[in-house]
Amino acid sequence: MIKSMTGYGKGVYQDEVRAITVEIKAVNHRYCDIYVKMPRRYSFAEERIKSAIKQKLARGKIEVGVSVDNFGQSDSDIRLDRDLAGKYYAALKELEETYDFGAESEISLGLLARMPDVIKGVAAEDDEEELLACFLKATEEAIVNITEMRQVEGAKLAEDIAMRADIISDIRNKIEVRAPEIEKEYAAKFKTRIEELLDGTAEVPEERIALEAAIFADKANITEELVRLDSHLHQLRDFLEGKEASIGKKIDFLIQEMNREANTIGSKSNDKEITSMMLQLKAEIEKIREQVQNIE
Repeated sequence: MIKSMTGYGKGVYQDEVRAITVEIKAVNHRYCDIYVKMPRRYSFAEERIKSAIKQKLARGKIEVGVSVDNFGQSDSDIRLDRDLAGKYYAALKELEETYDFGAESEISLGLLARMPDVIKGVAAEDDEEELLACFLKATEEAIVNITEMRQVEGAKLAEDIAMRADIISDIRNKIEVRAPEIEKEYAAKFKTRIEELLDGTAEVPEERIALEAAIFADKANITEELVRLDSHLHQLRDFLEGKEASIGKKIDFLIQEMNREANTIGSKSNDKEITSMMLQLKAEIEKIREQVQNIE
C-alpha cells in the first residue's frame, strides 16, 4: 500500500495522576530521521519512543513533541541532607565553644535550615517503567493516526501516478505505431535526394535504396527500448496495486530507468514527430518523479 511521507498524528494517555500528549509530524526525507522534544526529566523514554516509531514509519524527517501535565502530584520534591546538616551543626557548635558569643546560643533550627543544600527542592522521583508504558501508549496512538493520514495521502498519490502511467503508455503505443513509418519515409527521401543529385543522368538502383533504408532502420530501431518501457510501466502498476510497504526508493529507481529509455528513444529515432511525443512522455515521467519523492 502506497503511503505518503508527510502526515500528522496525535496520541493522548491520561490517568488520575497525569496527562501525556505525543504529537508526530513527518515531512519528506531520504532516510528516517527522528527528533524528539520532551522535558529533560523524561529523557529516559526517548530511545524507546524512537524505536516504536521506526517500527512503523520507515522514511521521513519526523519531529516528535512530548508534553506531560502532572495534576495528581507535584513535579518537585524536598530533599533533606541530614549528613550535611550534622556537619554544619558540629562546625557551629565548635565555633560556639571556641568563642564567646554571649549567654544565648545562636544555633537554631532556622539557622541550620538556611545553610546551603541542607534542604533543597529536587525533581520528584518517577517510576520509570510505569511512565515508559504511559509514554508508549500515547506514542502508539499517535503512530496509528499519522499512519492513517499517510495512507490517505498515499492513495491520492497512487491515483495520480497511475493516471500519468496511462498517459505514458498511450504515448508509448503511438510511438510504436509511428516507428515503422520512419524507415519508409527515409527511403523515399533518400531516393528523392539521389535523383536530384543525378539529375536524370542515371537510374537510382532500388537495392541501394533498400540497403540504405535498412542501415538507417537498424540504427533507429527502438523496439528494445519500447519493450523495456512497457515492462517498467507494468512494474510501476504492480507497485501501486501491491501491499508492499516502503516502496518509494524502488519506484524512484524504476522512474530513472523509464527516463533512460525515453532519452534513448528520442536520440535513436531521429524523427520530429517521435521527438515531440517524447517531450510529452518525459514531462509525465518528471511529474511522477516529483510525486515519488513524497512516497515512503
